[in-house]
Formats: sequence, structure tokens, C-alpha cells
Amino acid sequence: MIEQVRPADLPAWIQSQPAGTRPVVLDVREPWELQTASVRPDGFGLVAIPMNEIPGRVAELDPQTPVACLCHHGARSQRVAMFLESRGFQRLANIAGGIDAWTAERDPAVPRY
Repeated sequence: MIEQVRPADLPAWIQSQPAGTRPVVLDVREPWELQTASVRPDGFGLVAIPMNEIPGRVAELDPQTPVACLCHHGARSQRVAMFLESRGFQRLANIAGGIDAWTAERDPAVPRY
């Protein structure tokens, strides 16, 4: 089962990962969405790969690295997390509520759309 992490709880999820790892937030939104609203890396790496490109680009991700998936509201990122799990990724989370919740819970400077 994919762990559901609210944006406000992401720092705790990052801290819970094994020492020496640098978790990644995988933003699976479309390029126009990234231009509209994006997060700033803060204690995590940031990788942007649109959802429909994940199957062809999965090799760009390290299965040993903890990955928290992000989209607009949390549905696309949940599907991507499930796909990654089927490919052997074990340290996965879905950022519940997506970038919309990120604005409300973590950074009101991130525009809502």
C-alpha cells in the first residue's frame, strides 16, 4: 500500500527515511502546470517527469531512493506511485492533496490553479 503523506507532513516523512538517503519529490504534472505553480526543493531532490512519460523514463529514477509523487490533487501521483511500486520501488509516498494542498499547508506563495 502506498503511504499517503500530506504536504504539511512531508518533512517528517523525509526524516523517517534511512540515513544517507536524499528523498526525491517526483512531480508528474504537465510542463504548463510546472510553469503555473512549482515547489522549491527543501530537504529533498526534485524531479519533473510528466505522468505519460514515466514508463519510458523510469530508468532515470533510482529504486533505492525514497520517492514522494506529486501532481495537482493526488490522483495522477497515486497512479504513478503504484506503477513505480510494480517496478520494484519500495520507499514510496503519494503527496495527498497535491500541489493544491501544498499551497494551503506549506507555501501560500505557490499559485493555485
